[in-house]
Amino acid sequence: MNKRYLAIWFPYLVTDQMAIKQESLAGQAYALIAQERNKQIMVRISRQANRQGLRTNMPLADARIISSDLQTFQFYPQKEQKLLKAMAEWFIRYTPYVALNSPDGLFLDLTGCTVWKSEEQHVEEIKAHFYGKYHIKIGIADTLGAAWAIAHYAKEQIAKPNEQLKHLLNLPPKALQLEESTLQRLEKLGFYSIDSFIHIAPSTLRRRFGDEINLRIGQALGRKPEAFEPITEPNPYEERLHCLEPIQTAKGIEIAIANLLETLCSRLQKEDVGVRNATLSAFRLDGKLQQITIGTNQPSIHIKHLFKLFELKIKQIEPDLGIELFIMKVTKIEELPKQQETFWQTDTPTDLGEIAELLDRISIKAGKNAIRRYLPQEHHWPENSIKAVTNLKEQPETEWPMHKPRPTVLLNQPEPIQVSAPIPDYPPMTFTYKNEIHRIKKADGPERIEQEWWLNEGKHRDYYQVEDEKGQRYWLFRLGHYNSKTTAQWFIHGFFA
Repeated sequence: MNKRYLAIWFPYLVTDQMAIKQESLAGQAYALIAQERNKQIMVRISRQANRQGLRTNMPLADARIISSDLQTFQFYPQKEQKLLKAMAEWFIRYTPYVALNSPDGLFLDLTGCTVWKSEEQHVEEIKAHFYGKYHIKIGIADTLGAAWAIAHYAKEQIAKPNEQLKHLLNLPPKALQLEESTLQRLEKLGFYSIDSFIHIAPSTLRRRFGDEINLRIGQALGRKPEAFEPITEPNPYEERLHCLEPIQTAKGIEIAIANLLETLCSRLQKEDVGVRNATLSAFRLDGKLQQITIGTNQPSIHIKHLFKLFELKIKQIEPDLGIELFIMKVTKIEELPKQQETFWQTDTPTDLGEIAELLDRISIKAGKNAIRRYLPQEHHWPENSIKAVTNLKEQPETEWPMHKPRPTVLLNQPEPIQVSAPIPDYPPMTFTYKNEIHRIKKADGPERIEQEWWLNEGKHRDYYQVEDEKGQRYWLFRLGHYNSKTTAQWFIHGFFA
């Protein structure tokens, strides 16, 4: 299969955008200027300015002579690049392979993307979408160089497979994107079209004009490679579904999801991997993108379960005038579990798949972080002694420390409190936390926990379990040894059930 590339050129990209945002600029002559050494240069111009004879890279002083009513604005290249990138992301609806051709163009790899729509239909649809907003020119050919040349300099928009040479012959040498010095030498020798020199022996061209001219000819004709760098890395687990008619109903969206999941899960099963995270992108007729994302607690290829997760979020999709393309992308995969295992080290065999699916449904409704699982870590410092895990199969590498009671709720970081306590090592009598005074009726401790000197330096902690007059129990500690010269620092670190 021949490679097929579509080149898009926006000759007035940023100036067209300005006219869209400021209707008063429509049909006016204006330019974006930048300082170059000691003079101002027009780096971008509007279509009306071009019609008046103004050109890019023309000094602003010369332009004022031609057009006295010319409006000027400051040029910001980063804004132009941001706009071009946004354009590229919009064109992903046609192909997953879209590349920037800075500063004002894009390349689309259409290879294999014309099953539902022909190349002519692609061209007409793109032109219809941008009509009245952005001026565009389009070229399609087997090579990037030929597509670029057609978009910039040819009247015909599509070169049939293996016919790029035919479309290049009558174009000017600049259609090969040659350096200015080479173009000047070609013009001096009377080569005003590609046809006048393309059949000359490569050795002769190299001797006269250097290596670049043979490279560009070779790239345009497909004899030499040309770099194509898409803005997004190709995702091996991505499926597209084009709609013959725009989808506007929830039922239509459900059918699309089911079809995409069936195709994707079939591929994943062959590779013995399952879905952990997946995203559904819905491209609307008005150009806007709708997305929903799901996550699972363990890798899954269970179509009904995955469909149920997406179904819970379908109401977030607003079809408006209709959806023309669905893309489902698996953004995270993991190896499928080989067998059933015990659930969190219990003695009763349990199907982790059913448990994981239950947790997935709860998470969709209650929030991603509503359910958490923790395992122990080998650290003395309490806040470092646990770790959050997302995989139900993962088992503890060390045992929970059961020799000392620990609070049900542990604060991420200890919080300072005010304490009244006998000295030097007696438990507190009262403490104040969040402006509330707690009078302690029972206490146990201290339990000394030393700082992990191989990780951090610092003082030890003396922990006390205390119970106030309301029967509520807390985990408090004093930082370091008692010192009669300084006030002891006390903290609250957790709450017992």
